[in-house]
Amino acid sequence: MVKNTIAIDAMGGDNAPKSVIAGLAISSVRNPGVEYIVYGDENKLLPLLKKRDNLKKVVKVVHVDDWIRAGEKASKALRRAKTTSMGQAIAAVTNREAGAIVSAGNSGALLAMSIFGLRKLSGISRPALAAVMPTVSGEIVALDLGANIDCSSQNLIDFSVMGIVFAKNVLGKPNPRLAFLNVGVEENKGGTIIQEASSAMEESHFSKYYAGYAEGNQIINGNFDVIVCDGFSGNIMLKTAEGTAKLCSEYLKQVFSSSILGKISFAIGRSSFIGLRKKLDPRKHNGAVLLGLNGIVVKSHGGADSISFAHAVDLATEMSVGNYNELIKKELNNLKSIH
Repeated sequence: MVKNTIAIDAMGGDNAPKSVIAGLAISSVRNPGVEYIVYGDENKLLPLLKKRDNLKKVVKVVHVDDWIRAGEKASKALRRAKTTSMGQAIAAVTNREAGAIVSAGNSGALLAMSIFGLRKLSGISRPALAAVMPTVSGEIVALDLGANIDCSSQNLIDFSVMGIVFAKNVLGKPNPRLAFLNVGVEENKGGTIIQEASSAMEESHFSKYYAGYAEGNQIINGNFDVIVCDGFSGNIMLKTAEGTAKLCSEYLKQVFSSSILGKISFAIGRSSFIGLRKKLDPRKHNGAVLLGLNGIVVKSHGGADSISFAHAVDLATEMSVGNYNELIKKELNNLKSIH
């Protein structure tokens, strides 16, 4: 079945293709019954698959000589879509050979090629990168995380619609609480664009979901389910959160390894500390979804290791097998226009 097949750009990312194949091995164990079409240089891929007998049973390698480079301009990448691993993986979703595509490659190229190949959903001005982030009481979806550096108020409204639908259908939040990321919570804070978007939300039938503004330090307090912002702010927010998590993990490591007392304390509370370290591990939340397209596109972090990439594949698998994109399109079509 198409929804049980995931297309993989094996050549995208700093650690590809090694981390990609290792990540697939991890994800395939967690998701039995799922198959993968892997696009890339078979001379590099086949040796990595050689000793992975179980993975070989569910992987089809499609040889592609070329791939999109990290610093390549999106305009150039578009012209080479048909001959690259990323372009052919996207085409597999377009042609309904796969239910989703996962890539750790060039973000701009992935955005441009996905929009061109999969097309935007009707009524959506721009697609947005969305990712699930942990909070003190659960999870939150944040968007946009880098697809759109400059945004209009209408873009923010569209992102809000997609975020609400995503929170309902993917996070299981029947009444998601949405906030715009801003420099303050007062009504007069922020620029014209965010104030226009806020007014539109308050005057629409989405007002029951709208909770106003949120500052950066309020994102993880558990009071919100959806955070909406422009891609410039969102990308900084995401990278800062990832860096802070790594900093906390490093601090814990230093505390418990710097002295005998620290080592004894770690031994006593080992299971609790290991659990905390796992919660702080940003690799567990790797994978941003490009919402607003007629297909599921998951962008893995460019520096993803095997564990990180496996979680991105898990996300794509969950959304594809669960028909989440169809649910999103259905609800979008049923929502009244606020334009």
